[in-house]
Amino acid sequence: MDGNRRFARSQQIDKIEGHSRGFSKLADVLRWCLDMGIREVTTFAFSIENFKRSNEEVEGLFNLAREKFSKLLEETNRLDEHGIRIRVIGNIELLPADLQRLIATAMLRTENNDKLFLNVAFAYTSRDEITQAVETVMKHYEDDDMPPTDINERLLEACLYTRHSPPPDLVFRTSGETRLSDFMMWQIKSSVLYFTNVLWPQITIWNFMAGIVAYQRDRRHLEAYKRENRLHSAQLDKSSDFYSLRVQRFLHKMDANRRKLLVALASN
Repeated sequence: MDGNRRFARSQQIDKIEGHSRGFSKLADVLRWCLDMGIREVTTFAFSIENFKRSNEEVEGLFNLAREKFSKLLEETNRLDEHGIRIRVIGNIELLPADLQRLIATAMLRTENNDKLFLNVAFAYTSRDEITQAVETVMKHYEDDDMPPTDINERLLEACLYTRHSPPPDLVFRTSGETRLSDFMMWQIKSSVLYFTNVLWPQITIWNFMAGIVAYQRDRRHLEAYKRENRLHSAQLDKSSDFYSLRVQRFLHKMDANRRKLLVALASN
């Protein structure tokens, strides 16, 4: 969701109002995705790097997040009706306690929905995600009687925040930027990258469709590469005993601990 601040400058409005328009545009884009049968969407809402912005802007973004998550919780029946599950990926313990509580509550309240997945990257960078995955493995593998040979690329991938999500098919970035800004660097090795000069709050369904067409055009060239990746993953699974009882027990424990954290945050 890039270009909110530039949009605010171009319209001579407050930066926070620009971010608010960006959040409103996200609702439009999600409706387009739902109409097109796209089952999983990940949006980069707040980078850990954004903590370096002014206190006023950071607190304004947090207030917007509070408002949006509170509204989601008021509309949980509608989310259930459409089968929408909210998942926040990121180091949410870096956030204010009340925002942690709202996020954890939204995730727990929708955890049984499985028709459409909205992943919100908040307090996120890819470097931090990979670091957290390494720390998770190093903290727990000895307790679970896992030999060092089990620690490999496949296990680290299974410890990422996106462990239950497929790799993105399409990365869509607005505002003319052609950087990836530390977004899902592990996961996007076979994704189609699409960049547009349109600022996020000004995106239309036609801009959105242009990205979909670009994906449809390029995906044929990626199929062989994706097949190679799937074969490579299968070989790693076999060579590392990924589906052994000890590894699966470790991953099950990790999932349970992550849910326990959400329950604790929601109760604060």
